Amino acid sequence: MAGTTHEVTNQAPPLVGYDVFGADQVLTEAVERHLAPELLDPVLAELGELGRAAGSAQVQEWAAQANENPPRLRTHDRTGVRIDEVDFHPAWHRLLGKGVGAGLTSAWNRPGGHVRRAAAFVVWTQAEAGNCCPLSMTHAAVPVLRADAELAAAWEPLLTSPVYDRELRPAPLKAGALFGMALTEKQGGSDVRANTTRARPLAEAGAYELTGHKWFCSAPMSDGFLVLALAPGGLTCFLVPRVLPDGTRNVFLLQRLKDKLGNRSNASAEVEFDGTWARRVGEEGRGVRTVIDMVAATRLDCVLGSAGLMRQAVVLAVHHCAHREAFGARLVDQPLMRNVLADLAIESEAATALALRLAAAYDDGGERERALLRLAVPVAKYWVTKRCPAVAVEAAECLGGNGYVEESGLPRLVRESPLNSVWEGAGNVQALDVVRALRREPAALDAYLREVGQARGADRRLDGAIRELLTELADLDGVEGRARRLAERLALVLQGALLVRFAPPEVADAFCAGRLGGDGGAVFGTLPSTLDLASVVARARPPL
Repeated sequence: MAGTTHEVTNQAPPLVGYDVFGADQVLTEAVERHLAPELLDPVLAELGELGRAAGSAQVQEWAAQANENPPRLRTHDRTGVRIDEVDFHPAWHRLLGKGVGAGLTSAWNRPGGHVRRAAAFVVWTQAEAGNCCPLSMTHAAVPVLRADAELAAAWEPLLTSPVYDRELRPAPLKAGALFGMALTEKQGGSDVRANTTRARPLAEAGAYELTGHKWFCSAPMSDGFLVLALAPGGLTCFLVPRVLPDGTRNVFLLQRLKDKLGNRSNASAEVEFDGTWARRVGEEGRGVRTVIDMVAATRLDCVLGSAGLMRQAVVLAVHHCAHREAFGARLVDQPLMRNVLADLAIESEAATALALRLAAAYDDGGERERALLRLAVPVAKYWVTKRCPAVAVEAAECLGGNGYVEESGLPRLVRESPLNSVWEGAGNVQALDVVRALRREPAALDAYLREVGQARGADRRLDGAIRELLTELADLDGVEGRARRLAERLALVLQGALLVRFAPPEVADAFCAGRLGGDGGAVFGTLPSTLDLASVVARARPPL
């Protein structure tokens, strides 16, 4: 029994039992903006169902269990036979099954598929971010496999299936399948052309034998993997099945699981190939070109995942401050805390608006939209993923000491927050990719300028930022050394243009003042006090 002095007051109630999607005005508005009217009712219903699941006590418990019980590597069975398996807590399988069933791997064959999946990805990231890795890999493998009609016919129905089939058996015997990838090596990292894994052609057409070591293998318990290796004709893409057609295990030697900063529920491994059977995907020597669509899709997922993490951090901070009192008033009503919360909220809104705009470009599929993606995806990947850690840390500080305690949920977010900036090409890789797009693909810059140009004349600060950007783009000599600055400016102008066009005036005003007009500081909570910050915070607040 608690002592008579132990009376608990002035604490925020648990943020549980709410609709993660329906409570997010920014996300719901983006879905309504980008989907055809005839799709809205069923899509809003399915996203609401997923949102209620993500906010439920049961899913929150699964997320905690999956993170507290990370995967374990089993190289051998009890008799000494090599099996190379990864054991997951049952909660992991429940989460992954829910994600597969919600369509997080089936964007490519549904109307409005990328927008509806993008919104679901933002929602499900807030349930548990680790299981989004295999969902992302599986989704992104589809356009790569379409380079080979036979492989696409065999695998695409399995990858887009709503059934999570966790058993290791030949693909034709499964109701659904997941994909991973193994591209990077110790000596190369992001420089995949430095790969030393070898591929020796076999007698069977398109079949090869792989020998080598991959430093990072994503989702090692998947049914198939996209792998880069050196064939006689150069660096080539291969499909490595986990189980061969006759039911035997392919040679897939898991050396160890990575002990990561965050993303603890998810397994990342080192894998050895030693006579591993593989099927070529695309032409020999065209490996990078073959996997580029997968890389682009996973980079957009990094943006979506970061947007989801930022939204979750903001929700936790606003919820806490709406119920906590200090110095005679609720924290949310105190001017300085309101400034911090509003600053975090507009960062989150800008990330979500940009991420969903890019998903809509995938659905459109037109030439101009494809050109926009070529520039805007690395721009967004660079900027949004880098803003995520700052948002997560500041949100934790809004809870004070409570935010430093695991039970608050913020420490897990803080550990997770740098991941998307590192994976699928870190900051310098993205910034230099932006430079390559500017130099080699004039249509990409033209599509970008047409996009931001739709907002010209609506805000003087945005107009000024566009003029400054055009001046900077006019001289690309020595641009590599300032590629990060250029990527940042491209991102901020694009976000500003989207908010000016689609966000409430108070949100666009705050963003343009703090991000484009030079009227904000280097940290959150430095917006001009003359702005309508109360409305910005109210827009971000969950209904609890």
